[in-house]
Amino acid sequence: MEPQATAHPGTTPAPTPWADRPLAVALAGMLALAVAMGVGRFAFTPLLPMMLHDGVLTLAEGSWLATANYVGYLVGALACMALPWLAPGFYARWHPARLARAGLVATVLLTLAMALPIPASWPALRWVAGAASAVVLLNVAAWCMVRLAALGRPAMGGLIFCGPGVGIVLTGLAASAMVAGQWRAASGWVVFGLLSVLLCVGVWPVVRGRAAQVRATDPAKGAPPAAARAQGAGTAVARAVHALAYGLAGLGYIVTATFLPVIARAALPPGSPWPDLFWPVFGAGVAMGAALSTRAPPAWDRRWLLLAAYALQALGIALGLAWPTPAGFALSSLCVGLPFTAITFYGLQEARRLWPASADSFASLVTAVYGLGQIAGPPLVAWLIAQGDPGRGFARGLALAAAALVAGAVMYGLSAWCWPLPPHRRAR
Repeated sequence: MEPQATAHPGTTPAPTPWADRPLAVALAGMLALAVAMGVGRFAFTPLLPMMLHDGVLTLAEGSWLATANYVGYLVGALACMALPWLAPGFYARWHPARLARAGLVATVLLTLAMALPIPASWPALRWVAGAASAVVLLNVAAWCMVRLAALGRPAMGGLIFCGPGVGIVLTGLAASAMVAGQWRAASGWVVFGLLSVLLCVGVWPVVRGRAAQVRATDPAKGAPPAAARAQGAGTAVARAVHALAYGLAGLGYIVTATFLPVIARAALPPGSPWPDLFWPVFGAGVAMGAALSTRAPPAWDRRWLLLAAYALQALGIALGLAWPTPAGFALSSLCVGLPFTAITFYGLQEARRLWPASADSFASLVTAVYGLGQIAGPPLVAWLIAQGDPGRGFARGLALAAAALVAGAVMYGLSAWCWPLPPHRRAR
């Protein structure tokens, strides 16, 4: 323990450096996820209609580009899961802060490269961008949550997950303006790359070094003691249920998150200004939901919160199907967006509660299962569209997504009923 500095009477304590303040950590994490998720993963959604209009790809090709990104996300999550165990020496040097910064640099470069008129390279670019986004998400979340806990403000961790919503709002509004100005999609990719550079300026001075002192149970220092490894059968089943239910959320939201502007444009009258605005509404919902998630008391069982979040997203999808009007799509976008990153925040908290000795690796594992759910969505929609009417294909894909969310909600309810939290346990 470091010796405490003794303040002399009449002197003012030195102010805490900005980079060491909880608010700075939360904001840096938020900006990092705005780049990795709002741009690296989801900028493709508002740019897809522009790319279709430019004639540089078809809807089926756009579905496969989205799938390439989600496959990369899965690979990135698996790599983060395995790294502490397969290469502990490397992980000791390339700790979460370094990995997150490397992922951000990759995201900027890959976004700019999408402006190149080389369609054959786009699948590979989107694949690597997906991997980079997973690396940033998992490592920024791990670094910031540990850092905030060390600073005594763990509840501020939810603010980090406002980042994807902030990035979605910025890219969505920018894309809407580009459509009005009749810009080409290539220019959009350049603008989003430069926007990423600007956002990273707020990340670099804060996300650096280790979040806290390395403990004996960290993967880089070896496996935890045998007592910490011993787990009951009930805990193992609860982990499996959490991984599968969390994976269903990936399938549940992905159809809306990939095709929302395209679906709205097909359902509303030609020339309507609304389709380009539903995506920013979704992003605003994401940011608001993440901010609200920080208000949940630590004693609340995260599984019941996840159940409520899944139910809200399923309701949002149903609203879009039953009420295909500007008001219906706006409300649908808000309902799907509000719980989006709250699900990630609560899901990672639940992963840490279920397996604290291997928190980073288990969080990466459930993220990988989530990635599998994402991968299934776009090609499934492409196949349904190929069977006939595109509108009917989208409707069937959305109905399947809503059913996946309902199934996940039921699984969390059963988990909470079968394995209730002991009275003394608190969410981590």
